[in-house]
Amino acid sequence: MSGLKLDKLSKQFGKVTAVDEVDLDVPHGTFVCLLGPSGCGKTTLLRMIAGLEEPTIGTIRLDGEDLTRVPTHKRNLGMVFQSLALFPHLTVGQNIAYPLRIRGTGKQGQKKRIEELLASIHLDGYADRSVSKLSGGQRQRVAIARALALSPSLFLLDEPLSALDAKLREAMQVELRQLQRKLGITTIVVTHDQREAMTMADLVVVMGDGRIRQIASPLEIYRKPADAFVADFIGSTNLLQIEADGDKRAIALGHAISGLSLPDGMPKGLVSIRPEDVRLTRDTDGAMSGKVTFVRDLGGTIETFIDVSGTTIVAVSTPRERGSFEAGGNVGVVLPSECCVMLKQ
Repeated sequence: MSGLKLDKLSKQFGKVTAVDEVDLDVPHGTFVCLLGPSGCGKTTLLRMIAGLEEPTIGTIRLDGEDLTRVPTHKRNLGMVFQSLALFPHLTVGQNIAYPLRIRGTGKQGQKKRIEELLASIHLDGYADRSVSKLSGGQRQRVAIARALALSPSLFLLDEPLSALDAKLREAMQVELRQLQRKLGITTIVVTHDQREAMTMADLVVVMGDGRIRQIASPLEIYRKPADAFVADFIGSTNLLQIEADGDKRAIALGHAISGLSLPDGMPKGLVSIRPEDVRLTRDTDGAMSGKVTFVRDLGGTIETFIDVSGTTIVAVSTPRERGSFEAGGNVGVVLPSECCVMLKQ
């Protein structure tokens, strides 16, 4: 099956362009996260896919069928939004059965489907439990089960885990991903949580200013960002101005980065290097010379902030790798060329 295909999809609200000519191919069975800051257009894009917003221009196709002007209730979608919208006066089973009953499924069919879904979300035996008696994570799972009751072709979720506490949210990320793999359903999740996207997605779609900035696997998005916006938004990074010297070597903060050269026609740009790739040394010979301004010990990792020529560089290490760098001390900073990503300015 061909999955979901968006072609030049745009949405304008008056003079404001919320989504700007988005092209996106989502293979069948793929888990996709739409990731970006508030106002980047990710929720508007999801709402157009759901049929809750009408595109200004562009087309939406699912498994080859044009859904652009098809009403929401005829698109065979499952949807979960932030509010969950469970019926508090109904039991767990009645909530899950609601779309089945509306569709005309008989009582035996409803019962069988409820049992299947409760087993898949690890809530066996909860059919007669009041929704009001459930924990936040359990209510989240019931909302997911209800959305999947009619075996939709596409599963859409808008920040579904944002109301949960941090520990429960991380547990639910794993559960949701495992459930999606088990069912093989094409899934699109809107999130602003980078960790959530990195945990769950096959493909991450990074959005900014209504446009797609990069589409790639989580690891590629992190290790090979397409531009400075993606590098800065995904995780933490050190973004440094670079320019070419007479030998085309990349110069950052007055120091040549060993092994890194700018290509022809690119006299200057930016380099991105992740904090965990920055190396600190006592020997400043051949390294950038800096002064430690702050050390933050987070238990499993240690963040060291270094001032180099008025610019702060952050290095992350484990306690075993840390050495004895303290605030106020001098330190050498090495940027391994194989860890540097050059970006156009």
